Amino acid sequence: MRAIPVASAALLGATALAFCASAAVANDDDGHYVMSNGYSVLPSTVAAGGQVALRVDREVSGCRNSVTVTSGVFDTVVVPRASTSAVTTVDRDARPGATYRVTFTCGGVSAIKELTIAGRRPADVTPAPYPVPSGVHAGQGGSAAGFDLRETGLGAALIAGSVAAAYRFARRRGEEDGG
Repeated sequence: MRAIPVASAALLGATALAFCASAAVANDDDGHYVMSNGYSVLPSTVAAGGQVALRVDREVSGCRNSVTVTSGVFDTVVVPRASTSAVTTVDRDARPGATYRVTFTCGGVSAIKELTIAGRRPADVTPAPYPVPSGVHAGQGGSAAGFDLRETGLGAALIAGSVAAAYRFARRRGEEDGG
């Protein structure tokens, strides 16, 4: 009888931890860890033959080494460890409307971003006479969204406390039932 409350508390704790884990870390197809924070391609949509800035926020990404940036739409670029960005030119033969994978690699850890090639604009398009709604800005998309180490630690402590409380109550209930 005693194993059921203990297993329930363990399952509850594991579930809470899984739901609260940062979405900033995932696996890509090659098995490398993917850190989405701290890396960017600006602009994220560019015309074929245009230039993009490849940026590394070293505070957010934690990368202190040089960063190698690869893509099927431009030559390999290295952002030196003393720099936070590099500029590259997109191939002129990039397909309009296509989305290309851009991989930032630092010390075996990879970040994947996307670069979209702007489509050709028809010559007969006339602008709308009124502002067109652009949609809702939806936030950080499941990332850590600016939480610092102290806030993350506080969240982990709250999860650990709730798991401990669930275990204690489950254990106390088992003792009251005569188990």
